Order: sequence, then structure tokens, then C-alpha cells
Amino acid sequence: MPSNTTLRAFTLPFRRPSKKVFAVAALAILVFVAVLSILAHHAEPLLRARIIETLSARFHSQVDLAELKVSVSQGLVVSGKGLMIYGQTDPNIHRERIQPLIGVDEFRFRAGILSLLHSPMHVGTVYIKGLQLNIPSKQDREQLRGMAPKGGKIKILVDEFHSEKAELVINTNRPDKLPLEFEIQDLKMKDIGPDRPLPFTATLVNPKPVGDIQSKGEFGPFHPEDPRASPVRGDYRFSHADLGTLKGIGGILSSTGRYQGTWGEIVVDGQTDTPGFRLDISDRAVPLKTTFHAVVDGTSGDTYLQPVRATLLSTPLIATGFVIKSVEPQGHHIQLDVTVPTGKIEDLLRLAARTDPPLMTGTVRLRTKLDLPPGQRNISNRLYLKGRFQVIGVHFTNDKIQNKLDALSMRSQGKPKLATDGVPDNVKSQMEGSFILKNARVNIPDLWFRVPGTRVTLAGTYSLDGNEFDFQGHALFDAKLSQMVGGWKSIFLKPVDPFFSKHGAGTELPIKITGTKSEPHFGLNFGRKSKTQAKIFPQGDESH
Repeated sequence: MPSNTTLRAFTLPFRRPSKKVFAVAALAILVFVAVLSILAHHAEPLLRARIIETLSARFHSQVDLAELKVSVSQGLVVSGKGLMIYGQTDPNIHRERIQPLIGVDEFRFRAGILSLLHSPMHVGTVYIKGLQLNIPSKQDREQLRGMAPKGGKIKILVDEFHSEKAELVINTNRPDKLPLEFEIQDLKMKDIGPDRPLPFTATLVNPKPVGDIQSKGEFGPFHPEDPRASPVRGDYRFSHADLGTLKGIGGILSSTGRYQGTWGEIVVDGQTDTPGFRLDISDRAVPLKTTFHAVVDGTSGDTYLQPVRATLLSTPLIATGFVIKSVEPQGHHIQLDVTVPTGKIEDLLRLAARTDPPLMTGTVRLRTKLDLPPGQRNISNRLYLKGRFQVIGVHFTNDKIQNKLDALSMRSQGKPKLATDGVPDNVKSQMEGSFILKNARVNIPDLWFRVPGTRVTLAGTYSLDGNEFDFQGHALFDAKLSQMVGGWKSIFLKPVDPFFSKHGAGTELPIKITGTKSEPHFGLNFGRKSKTQAKIFPQGDESH
């Protein structure tokens, strides 16, 4: 066996090289750490200059970068604050100080260390917080043409942007018109390249009604000289939108749809569902569903409805018109042409009147112009309607009103005994007329009303809360006055029958309806002389 001396002599040559290898490795690590330290020390000004140079070349404008930090502990990690890219003029005259075209509160990205030495520098994902985009007014957008790249080298390539709390502002140079502002809670863009669409997913915060809109689609290529011509398409989902944030209405709305076109003319097709829609006029919830085709000006927010098809309870409505942003007073101005081809009058009254149950039931046809200007007043005091309606098969839910109409119908047919037998007749009536709703009061200048044996013309007003009725007019009865009374009283009235028999009717009488929804008063109106003679239904005309 070899001696210990021999073994030591044999292993000694191997020990000495191992120590050298370890020493070299340790030295290399120290050198590498020193290099990284030097690189990190010099990377901040190098990268800051590279970023400013790249953006200045891209936008041909002033670029500011308040802070830049670099870390090499886990690859190259870069973060910064206060990035501002300015235009030739202040794009937003409604805010203090000069506003940048593009502003970023905070950003960060990670890249390989060696990519810093390459041109262009390649970055996977850039995370941004507090992005602000200020689109200049139409008159100042020519400057965007000059900001397009013209030979300036783009020295940083980015695969994907992820932005939190972004704001898009489309400005105007008119002091009396506010800019259009969009708050984007979350925005992701990828596959970024020149002259091709930009895929995105976004969550937008809708200010009124308050709610989040999730959207996925493509935008661009962007036309800086004419942003309105920039194409856009995608789909959206708007859920749990609280309509209570809009003064005068209430309910929780959900909507889905698709859109395509250009930024200046976006065609939207979608549907909405509001199970508990209500107006402050009645404050009663009713289900409302709509499908719509609309054209939206993305640069102003103005919306043109072409058309909206709605279902209120079981009554269909068709509306066309527009919703335009207003500055003074601030809000949205709505103007619509509304048609109810055939529906239920009780459905409309459930939404528009506080009376419960609705004052009447029946089949309604209606055409009206709706004008709802913005303002702080309740919707019942701002809403303006002007149109014409026809209701057939009318039955009043108020027993006092219906019983009086039953008795009136029997008497006007010369059946006074049936008018007092206490048996409900539930006669159906019909009405037609024009109307104007203004300041929560309805004015009806030419109401035509008919029950079997009776034709009535009225003019007057009533309040939407049902606390005021005031109608004056004339009634034509088939029977003569003596036939309407019956019994021994008819003998005394026969001599005066000729005085009340006019316009081909057995009897014509001036009448009035006053009172409230709970206490209506029907009566003759001999003491009131109208300045104009009320229109009378033509004899035998059954078209109304």
C-alpha cells in the first residue's frame, strides 16, 4: 500500500489548480458585479436620453421626463415618472396650465441587459399608469400631421402596452363648449406596428349612467391629420349601469352590442335590458327592453338613433332622433320622434302617471315628438311632448268614473232605468286627440270622446300627479232630453226638447269635468261661455 507521503504527493497537484479555478471564478463574479454596477450607474442617463430621443423623433415635439430609475438585480428593470409630450399649442383651454398631447404619470418595463446596446431596443411589455391623451381641436389638428415620423428612427420597439387609469380628451377651441372626456380604467394593446390596426381590450368608466363598459376590438391605423377618419370596430358589454345617476330616471341597465366604422361615424347595433326602469313622474318600476341601430360621433359624443325599438311591459315603441351633448346647461339634449303602433294605454300610464292602478285600460296608438333638455329640474318638469293619440276599448279603473260613464251611456240611449239599476254595465269608450305635455301638465285642446249613445268634445288640462282635472266642452246624446230622464219628469221636459236638439243629435249640452283623480266632478256648464265653439263629431262618423 502507498504511504501517506505518497498520497499527499499525488493529490497536491490537483488541489492547487482547484484553488486557482475558484479564485478565477470569484474574480469573474466580482468583475461582472462591478460591470453591472457601472452599467446601472450609467444606464439611467443613457436610457433617459434614448427615450427622449426616440419620442422626440417620433412626434417632432418637446418631450419631458421627470424621473427615470434603472435596476439590474433581475434583468434590466426601468421605471419612470412624469413623461410629457407637448404639441405646438395648448390643446385644452378649459384646464389650467399648458396640457401635453400625451402625458404619463408612471411607467415601467423590463428588458434583457444586452438589449440596451442594440438598436432598436426591444421591450416585451410596458406598464403605464395615469395615461392622458389630449386630441387637439379640429382647427389645431394640422399639427398632428407634422408629428408623424419622417425619417426619425424609432429606437425602442414594444410588443404590448398595459395601461391603468387612462384618460382620452377630445378638445374644442370654443370656450362655450366643453371637451369630450373618456375615462379608461384598464387598457391593453398588443401587436403594435405602423399602418395596421391596433388590437385592444379596454374597461371604460361611463360617468352617466355610472357603470363599466368592457370592450374588445381594433383601432386604426390612426390618421393624425384627421382623427375622425381613423377606423374602429369591436364589441362591448355594459352591465349594472345605475340609471339613478341621471336625474329623473332610475333602474339598472345592461347592454351588449357591436360597433364599426370610423371614429367620426361609429355604427352601433345593440340591445338593452332594464327590468326596473322608472321615471320620477310616477316612480314606479316597469320592465323596458330595447334594440337599437345608432350612429355615434366619437369626437363629440353626439348620438343619432336610427331607430330604437323598445318594449315597455308589452307595448312596443319605435323612436328615432338624436342625443347631443350640451354645455349650458351641462348635460345631454334628447330629441325623438316616438311612435306606438298598437299598445296598451295602461302600460304607458304605469310609467308616466302616479295613479295606481292606471286611470284606464285600452288599446292605444300614438305619435309624439319628445324633447328633453338637460338641467337640474326633475324630468317631469323638463319633458316636453307634442303629438296625437287614439285609444279604443277604454275602461276606467276608477269605479266612480266608470259608473258615471255607464249611466251616461244608458241615459243617452234613452234607457234611464238601466242607468239607475245598480248593475255595472262596463261600457267601452274611445277617445282621440292631440296633446302637449309641458311642466308636468298635459294640455289637450281637442279631445274627442265617445261611449254608446254619447259623443263628447272637450278641451282642457290635467296634472301628471292626478290632482287636477279641468275640461270644458259639449256632449251630443242620441236621445232627447226628456227621454234621458224618464218617468213623470220627462213630461215636463218634452216642451224644451227642441231647444237642446242641435247638430243632428237628440240633445246637446255644455259640460265640464273638474276635480281630482279621487274626486272627479261631472256637471253641466251653462254658466260658462266659450270664446270658440267646440268641434262636434260629424253625425254618424264612427272613424274616431
